[in-house]
Amino acid sequence: MPAVVDKEKCTGCESCVEACPVETITMVDDKAEVGDECIDCGQCVDECPVEAITME
Repeated sequence: MPAVVDKEKCTGCESCVEACPVETITMVDDKAEVGDECIDCGQCVDECPVEAITME
């Protein structure tokens, strides 16, 4: 299952964008959005300082 971003928690810091090895996370309206190419690696979860990303 791909990573899921809690838009309420996301601060738009872009740490997850930098961490994503397949470059599938983009910023939409200053919030992270995970694309369909997510490989379920969890690197974005580890990098998010506000715990806005989970694996589902």
